[in-house]
Amino acid sequence: MATVELRFSAQPEHVRTARLVAAAVARRAGVDEAVLDEVRLAVGEACSRAVGLHRSHGITEPVSVALTEEEKAFSIEVGDSVPGPGGDPTASGARTGSGAGPDRPDPEMDGEGEDEMGLAVISGLVDDVEVRSGAAGGVIRMSWPTADAAARP
Repeated sequence: MATVELRFSAQPEHVRTARLVAAAVARRAGVDEAVLDEVRLAVGEACSRAVGLHRSHGITEPVSVALTEEEKAFSIEVGDSVPGPGGDPTASGARTGSGAGPDRPDPEMDGEGEDEMGLAVISGLVDDVEVRSGAAGGVIRMSWPTADAAARP
């Protein structure tokens, strides 16, 4: 299992670099060429979301991106350092898609409507997506099958 890790300061101009690196690593991992645009767009949305969260909360920690080539899949995790609601380390929740959930209050109540829109876009682009949030920050995990997985029964 090969992994490429990126860490960049929460500046919008670095999102493009993350998209380019993600597409290159996805291609090398065997993700179908027809899906590479979706990978680029989803990574761009996830990284833009993380950058926005860092900037709106005054966090100077870098945004992290882990690109992992597994046997039958390629996965990307984009992490932010913004503690989830309440900051309780045991209150880490997981969900897929967008909208309010156990780890996020109603977006209308906390002004995170734009954040939720980005999650909705990601959910529309990626079939396998997971969003987690906890005391240490949040993670969006996305994965795509590789060509090897499609060829195997």
